[in-house]
Amino acid sequence: MPRWRAWATNDDGSAALEFITVGVILLVPFAYLVIVLGAIQEQSLGAEAAARHIARTIALSTDQESAAIAADAVLTGVVDEYGMAAEVTDVALACVPEGAECPAGGATLRVTVTTVVRMPFVPEMLSLEETLAVPLEAVAVQKIGRGWEGG
Repeated sequence: MPRWRAWATNDDGSAALEFITVGVILLVPFAYLVIVLGAIQEQSLGAEAAARHIARTIALSTDQESAAIAADAVLTGVVDEYGMAAEVTDVALACVPEGAECPAGGATLRVTVTTVVRMPFVPEMLSLEETLAVPLEAVAVQKIGRGWEGG
């Protein structure tokens, strides 16, 4: 057997190189996927907690002024706790029966919290923040007692 043929069939050391190459190619996207899913889960839990606690806070308040102050405090606390972006987090209130003042005693309050999860590690210079964002919405419903001073 010629000397050059023995050298061409020698695979010593190539397995480590292949393992590192394939490992990096597969590991980096998988790690990014885990980070993105973690961010979406965190924001989802935050939006759900905000909706639930705001609905409960408004229902347990005695009037509109104290309800607004308490709801703002709850929203600020939840946004800070879950790392949500305050500028893209919105709260909407609706009551059943419709047409009545909202919130009002005896009504069923529906609180909707919407937010947007931006993908981590996306540079702003690419202008992809809105394109690569995941919108989230959470809804909570709470019955307001008839003794509530809605006026």
